[in-house]
Amino acid sequence: MIIRSISSSKLKKLIFPLSLSAYTHKNPIPNSSPPILENVYTQNPAKTLVPPFLFSFRNYSTPIKIQSLPVSRDGNFEESISDVVCPGCGVKMQDSDQKQPGYFIKPCVKPPNYKTPINKNPVADEPEISFSLKRGLLNEDVEHENQENVEKPGQKGEKPVVCARCHSLRHYGKVKDPSVENLLPDFDFDHTVGMRLMSSSGARAVVLMVVDASDFDGSFPRKVAQLVSRTIEENSRAWKEGKSGNVPRMVLVVTKIDLLPSSLSPTRLEHWVRTRAREGGAIKLTSVHMVSAVRDWGVKNLIDDVVGLAGPRGHIWAVGAQNAGKSTLINAIGKCSGGNLSHLTEAPVPGTTLGILRVEGVLPRNAKLFDTPGLLHPHQISTRLTRDEQKLVHISKELKPRTYRIKVGHSVHIGGLMRLDVEELSVDSVYVTVWASPLIPLHMGRTENVNTMLEEHFGRQLQPPIGEGRSEELGKWLKREFHVNGNMWDSSSVDIAASGLGWFAIGLKGDAKLGVWTYDGVDVIVRNALLPNRSYDFEVAGFTVSKIVSTADRSSNKQRRDEKKRRLSDSTAEKPAKPSSVDVASTTC
Repeated sequence: MIIRSISSSKLKKLIFPLSLSAYTHKNPIPNSSPPILENVYTQNPAKTLVPPFLFSFRNYSTPIKIQSLPVSRDGNFEESISDVVCPGCGVKMQDSDQKQPGYFIKPCVKPPNYKTPINKNPVADEPEISFSLKRGLLNEDVEHENQENVEKPGQKGEKPVVCARCHSLRHYGKVKDPSVENLLPDFDFDHTVGMRLMSSSGARAVVLMVVDASDFDGSFPRKVAQLVSRTIEENSRAWKEGKSGNVPRMVLVVTKIDLLPSSLSPTRLEHWVRTRAREGGAIKLTSVHMVSAVRDWGVKNLIDDVVGLAGPRGHIWAVGAQNAGKSTLINAIGKCSGGNLSHLTEAPVPGTTLGILRVEGVLPRNAKLFDTPGLLHPHQISTRLTRDEQKLVHISKELKPRTYRIKVGHSVHIGGLMRLDVEELSVDSVYVTVWASPLIPLHMGRTENVNTMLEEHFGRQLQPPIGEGRSEELGKWLKREFHVNGNMWDSSSVDIAASGLGWFAIGLKGDAKLGVWTYDGVDVIVRNALLPNRSYDFEVAGFTVSKIVSTADRSSNKQRRDEKKRRLSDSTAEKPAKPSSVDVASTTC
């Protein structure tokens, strides 16, 4: 009846879209009515199929599974997209696909009294007269005192919502899904940050080059230093000619100085840092600061200097290698400045920050502080290691020297990552001090036994690498020769450092030819000694006492005991039984 009341013109408008989205079988349907329009919809509808080429025109209310999300590492540099960026790492957040970067879960809304303490005592155990009444206290006063101790929901600052990756790093110290890391595009520093630093217009730029004190040459950003120094020269020349020239300021920040021995002189350290920075390409340094974000050493002086250089509307860029301590430094700046506390994710995992993070409210006026993703340094050996191996290499406590007195024909191993051979000496012996993580075991022995060490102990007593055959995955084992000399016995004169690992400090009064072995592609340099002192007690030949060596020794000893027991059991089983003696006289008739 409804169809009969519709006019023919309106009916055509209703039927026409259906003809585009579906087609009807032409085969006759048994027991069907004559092809009357009203019976098609009321009694025996035709079987319709949707063509494959029209699947894209499905209803938009149906949820569509996203196969791949666009991932950007520009972060929240622009204010228009600051609400969709993770405040911990700077990646664009999304809640549609947990297999893509930036996935987060919206926290559930908690009731106002979700932290109210629960009385766990059974009702039957309660006395008839409460102890508060026996002491002469009223129930109202007791309840009032209990309510003061209860933490109110809004009393403590609410933590911002971060992505699942930051949540796992903050609470568990590891990445939740390592496979998602491969979906992240490489961070193009020249395109995202370099173009803004080279611009001759815009806000005044202050570049904080953050360098790890325990791995200075390995974490020093040489390309950034050369880029900023070249920009300073070009813009200064243009400014002198009356053109627009925004001259950036370059500040070198050496972090984690609490890892260096306290006996090191600050004056000597600053002179050494300036010399190494100049050799690395930082010719136009404005200032140098030695800080410890963990202990708040030198952070206040750094803030005062940066505020004066940036001005009321300047941009401060924190730039450095992966795991150099940029996010930890910015959190310390926010804590020390008294402004809004930042919540950047801190973890001893390379590449924690994924995108540019704009931190506002930390510095006075309209100055903005930017945290950038860590620069990847392939010449660091730590970038090739697994997470468990990185924990052994990572330096988290004050460095302690381990010194050997070595003659020609002996070698010193730093785990299974680096070896030093004493090939020629103009004197009887040389002092070799190892500065590296205390978790890495050392070994000193004859050079003629290095092949046995490589086959039997790499991956076991000498870790990292961890596991048999792991050393072959790290690359080819190569040798580099160095000719060094010194003029005193009391202290070290020269360092031979491997990026991302540590260094050998050489002390001698004469000349020496040394061979250094490590994996292909790892940067090994010779420099003036950073820490001249050596330990008072010298190490002896063999393995150093460490948790790794003791565990490996217990395992190897257990295997030997099990093998000995197995051999004894096998020999007992294979031994033939003696035939029983028989009296011949008693058996004869």
